[in-house]
Amino acid sequence: MDIFVICLVALVASGLTLFSGFGLGTLLLPAFLIFFPAEIAVGLTAIVHLFNNFFKLAVLGKHANLRIVWRFGVPAIFAAIGGASLLFLLAEAEPILRYEFLGRGHAITPVGLFLSILILGFALVEILPSVNKLQINTWYLPVGGALSGFFGGLSGHQGALRSAFLIHAGLSKEAFIGTGVAIACLIDITRIIFYANHIQTTAIGDNLAILIAATLSAFVGVFVGSRLVKKVTMRTIQLMVAILLAVVAVGLGLGLFS
Repeated sequence: MDIFVICLVALVASGLTLFSGFGLGTLLLPAFLIFFPAEIAVGLTAIVHLFNNFFKLAVLGKHANLRIVWRFGVPAIFAAIGGASLLFLLAEAEPILRYEFLGRGHAITPVGLFLSILILGFALVEILPSVNKLQINTWYLPVGGALSGFFGGLSGHQGALRSAFLIHAGLSKEAFIGTGVAIACLIDITRIIFYANHIQTTAIGDNLAILIAATLSAFVGVFVGSRLVKKVTMRTIQLMVAILLAVVAVGLGLGLFS
């Protein structure tokens, strides 16, 4: 049942990325959080996210602006290590509160509460027009790289910040996508290497089937979605997805998935 739900979410989520503005990691992470501890959920999502980005890189990587990848990507790599370190520090902390609900024990944990706040925050960022219209000078690209890398390492939420800094870098549409994907790959590779040193290899091996199935489902979702409609932002879908993310985030923050 777990693998079916996760694959379904991966397929739908990857398709929705073409319409809603939300990234695959943002939509897929909550599904993994329902079935796995936070640090493992973030790690599994990162692997699916990386393979999905490799697929995009193979198609659009040739358009990447290497100068911007360097200015943005190097700070992002170091900051991703910091974000990943904080993730495991929070994961090792004792629960804030334990309680019973409907005859089942639950725990509000620091890592669950922190991730729930991030999911809510980035969902809000994605749907606020005023945030999407922010104009950030390209002089601040290294700062953007550090912020994007840190949150990428912590929870995988790197896309919104990366786009906010790159959107006004004077890139063509192809260069914008190619540059963003190249940077995302750098952050994903960095955080996965770090996660691998802190998560038991059995956690990955035991869920290898889920990883492969979720990755293939994500590819199918992109393929199907790209043929259903042009890549546009549909406000109604965007709001619906934001509400669903908010519901999952509240449940995570209250420890209902523990």
